[in-house]
Amino acid sequence: MTIAMDEILQTIRMVQMENLDIRTVTMGISLRDCADSDFHKMQQNVFHKITTYAKDLTKVAVETEKEFGVPIINKRISITPIAEILGNATVEQTVELAKTLDLAAKQLGVDFIGGFSALVHKGFSKGDETLLKALPEALSVTERVCASVSVATTRTGINMDAVKQLGFVIKEAAERTKDQNGIACAKLVVFCNPVEDNPFMAGAFHGAGEGEAVINVGVSGPGVVLNALKKHPHADLGEVSDIIKKTAFKITRAGELIGRVVAERLDIPFGIMDLSLAPTNAINDSVAEILEEIGLERVGTHGTIAALALMNDAVKKGGAMASSYVGGLSGAFIPVSEDNGMIRGIIDGALSLSKLEAMTCVCSVGLDMIAITGDVTPATLSAMIADEAAIGMINKKTTAVRVIPVPGKQEGEMVEFGGLLGRAPVMGVNPFSSQNMINRGGRIPAPLQALIN
Repeated sequence: MTIAMDEILQTIRMVQMENLDIRTVTMGISLRDCADSDFHKMQQNVFHKITTYAKDLTKVAVETEKEFGVPIINKRISITPIAEILGNATVEQTVELAKTLDLAAKQLGVDFIGGFSALVHKGFSKGDETLLKALPEALSVTERVCASVSVATTRTGINMDAVKQLGFVIKEAAERTKDQNGIACAKLVVFCNPVEDNPFMAGAFHGAGEGEAVINVGVSGPGVVLNALKKHPHADLGEVSDIIKKTAFKITRAGELIGRVVAERLDIPFGIMDLSLAPTNAINDSVAEILEEIGLERVGTHGTIAALALMNDAVKKGGAMASSYVGGLSGAFIPVSEDNGMIRGIIDGALSLSKLEAMTCVCSVGLDMIAITGDVTPATLSAMIADEAAIGMINKKTTAVRVIPVPGKQEGEMVEFGGLLGRAPVMGVNPFSSQNMINRGGRIPAPLQALIN
């Protein structure tokens, strides 16, 4: 890539004053050749391959960060969905494998390892069933292991048997970590239409269409976009779109440069740039505040979805012009606990769970990092997943659910998760039951949109 001097100067300003950072450099590693009928041999293969391929990931990322002056916040690894190599492993052995992954991550100095996952949108293999049973314990006894489960796609419909089971999984995971406000649930994402090259946690896994190893990059720039909009308080909405588009172009160029340098130094192919605007709890690093700068008094009020759609579309257009290898989720995340503006919207009564659900129709993912009352039932959790999956399935987009039932907490209380996971006000759920619908099970058929050939 040819980077002009003025782009470099602009990037320096974005880093120093506007919270620009590379949110994650994620190495994807295929574990398909690690499968073995002997569990202990397979366990050794997994540990050896991960620690061999990623042995220099953290060191190279830190060196590159210092050299270019652009912070790389997280170094992460994504792996082949573990359910695909479990074979006849038991639930107990699967938990042991999660501990092995956690040990590898700690030894390598990476923040998270994603891919303790299963793809069950059309049915369960033996390994899938084992992994789902192991999830609550595995997530509660490990620190850096992240999990995801695909329960639906536009082409297959929604596996409601999986959706039902995951309601119990989430509830049990929360109870097992009740002394940490249910933190295990922050490491589990339930997907519709998941992508194979997502660098962000907790939903990253190394998909079947990927190569042996790859470097994927996720860049963060809400603060940069917010600052650009503040300079044009009287721009009309078409001009607002153009400002965001041009800003996203600059952010993407900076991120791809860093990603390609890391990939080259590791001698690993560069994969994709994920354009997603990922907020943090830092001041002025909020997606919600961008929407408020566009003209909303508080995020969640009428007009929120229109503003979010405008922003998301402009980010995609700007990023697509800057890179030929756009991938991942690429849009805008709206994780409540990681965004001060979202938190303020809930506290002020402007932002509800229903509004957050509606916003997922036009943003990157779904109900993300939302704390809910600890007495929520498994059936209600399943119904929340089903609603999000339906939005994704019908609209041919990725949607997901990462909610945290906080044991012992009631609506309105504030809970702390720490680090990038932030804090969140506990939200209430609809008190009426969905139990009978969830108990029906089966599969919601694929919609007409699936017939595209």
